[in-house]
Amino acid sequence: MFVDEAKIWVKAGDGGHGCISFRRERFIPKGGPDGGDGGRGGDVYFEADPAIDTLTEFMGKHHWRAGNGQCGEGGNRHGADGEDLVIRVPVGTLIYDADLDLLLKDLDEPGVRVRICRGGHGGKGNKAFATPQRQAPRFAQPGKPGQERNVRLDLKLIADVGLVGLPNAGKSTLISRCSAARPKVADYPFTTLHPVLGIVELSGDRRFVMADIPGLIEGAHHGAGLGHAFLRHLERTRLLVHLLDAAPLDGSDPAANFERINAELRLHSQALTDKPQIVALTKIDVLGDNGAVKTLRRRLEDRLDRPVLAISAVTGQGLKTLNETLWKHLKGPGHEPDRD
Repeated sequence: MFVDEAKIWVKAGDGGHGCISFRRERFIPKGGPDGGDGGRGGDVYFEADPAIDTLTEFMGKHHWRAGNGQCGEGGNRHGADGEDLVIRVPVGTLIYDADLDLLLKDLDEPGVRVRICRGGHGGKGNKAFATPQRQAPRFAQPGKPGQERNVRLDLKLIADVGLVGLPNAGKSTLISRCSAARPKVADYPFTTLHPVLGIVELSGDRRFVMADIPGLIEGAHHGAGLGHAFLRHLERTRLLVHLLDAAPLDGSDPAANFERINAELRLHSQALTDKPQIVALTKIDVLGDNGAVKTLRRRLEDRLDRPVLAISAVTGQGLKTLNETLWKHLKGPGHEPDRD
């Protein structure tokens, strides 16, 4: 199950109480106070772990606590500190204070760690309060409580390239041909039910991350279809690939479909509309005739006023050109793409 939202309660450990104790040994009358300090409570940390890709672990566990500090003991023995709690989450997780709706940290790089709650300080034992004027204090300090928060976790996948398009536009087939990702592929809409990441490897040890999200339909920004729940995963991508079905089953116009999807992106976030887009005409193998492909491609370029690539994920036609074009845009104009 892919889970990209969770709400949990976290609490740092309480500090241990200080000890009230007096030294009692043979031949040493009135040995004086020897109560030790309490231990510090454990802190709560969140850490970005690249080995985790979903927030599923938080579905069944909503309360997370660090260890409490131990109480001090006689003989000036310090209580043990509480164990820190390190909560590992996927890279790309945003941590919010749920009560204040305040972003605390964006864990956008592997290994990044942030302390969310600080453990309570341990209380001082009566030894700490002894003075020449007060040589036998009969009191100690209680430990301080640890901080606690209601935390909201939002996962936004981090990818270089995001695939967008109508349901059944060929996104899942494309990412399965370009990478080792194996999403469900079928000839009906909404086969993709959650985002899928794949690593596209090119010659010369070059690679980039591609993300496939569920297909978008009109009204997605209001909750229609499935894509609305995952549009935020496109916000971190650097480049979008807009796939247009060359022969839609409903007979719709590919150029009109392009405008429909871009309208949904714009209504969700203007930042998505501002991202650079590579337009690819998919399923050209269905048209069969190369002349028909060229005519449709030329018509789309005139209407959309931008270059349009022609590909077939089934036959592999145009995929090398597409990947090299994506690499060129990701790495800058100094790289010239190879051609099929």
